[in-house]
Amino acid sequence: MRRTPDPRILPARIATEFARVQIFDRSMTLAAQAFTSVFPVLILLGAVLGPSRTSHISDLAHVPESSRRVIDEALSHQGIGAFGVLGSLVVLLSSTGLARALARAYGAVWSVPRTPTGPRAAWRWFATVLLLALFAVGTRMLGRLTAGMPLAAVWSAVLLLLADCTLAVLLPLLLLAHTLPVRSALPGGLAFGLMMLAVRPVGARYLPWALRTSEERYGAIGVAFTYIGWLYILAFCLLLAAVVGHAIEQERRNHPLRVRDLRGDSREGGARAEREPPAGIGGGTP
Repeated sequence: MRRTPDPRILPARIATEFARVQIFDRSMTLAAQAFTSVFPVLILLGAVLGPSRTSHISDLAHVPESSRRVIDEALSHQGIGAFGVLGSLVVLLSSTGLARALARAYGAVWSVPRTPTGPRAAWRWFATVLLLALFAVGTRMLGRLTAGMPLAAVWSAVLLLLADCTLAVLLPLLLLAHTLPVRSALPGGLAFGLMMLAVRPVGARYLPWALRTSEERYGAIGVAFTYIGWLYILAFCLLLAAVVGHAIEQERRNHPLRVRDLRGDSREGGARAEREPPAGIGGGTP
């Protein structure tokens, strides 16, 4: 029978992984890459879909009024002409920097020596950026979809939990290709969803106020720094959840037969009891 793992081992393992992954540095890299990747893609999509969509994206992102006017003026020409074909290609290509940085971060967490690169991995990078952009817009719209339902706050929290868990599971599976099984990514996905249950309500109250205050004091540059700070928190939670999931997976691999061993011990005990008659019967010791 294997010894039951000490519950104190998991926090120690998480702390070790926390330092090994260099989570603070990687979170800042992801935040900066997200700011220069996801937001331009959202604005590009808004330009292609029309001015009304651009305004809708600004509403979802809590963009202050003056910064919103800057975006509207920049996209006064409808369609892709607001960026130009070359500019649109540059936006799409530069957006893959976030996916590559995220792939390296996940590779460090899961100790993958080499993450997918080259043309074969390009579609994964584009899919990752598109997934993050749709997630950024979609999660903001979930609150509106559940607004008229009974227990709207509960349904919104449940849907957001499912969305957060799904995102945190899909990202490493997509970026690490076939090196990570789905079962290994599930604990990290659940951890991220639970973290966001606490972080998201705080952000819903803090972010609009912080953006308005930063704009009043420092202008557009203050809005940019506020967004990067918020993206840093989200990136930190995403990587921390991956670290927790990896630590749980390591513990599971170190004790893969614990439940099976207990069943085996029960079967062996039963068989031994059948072979050895009870005391006082069939010549047993009284």
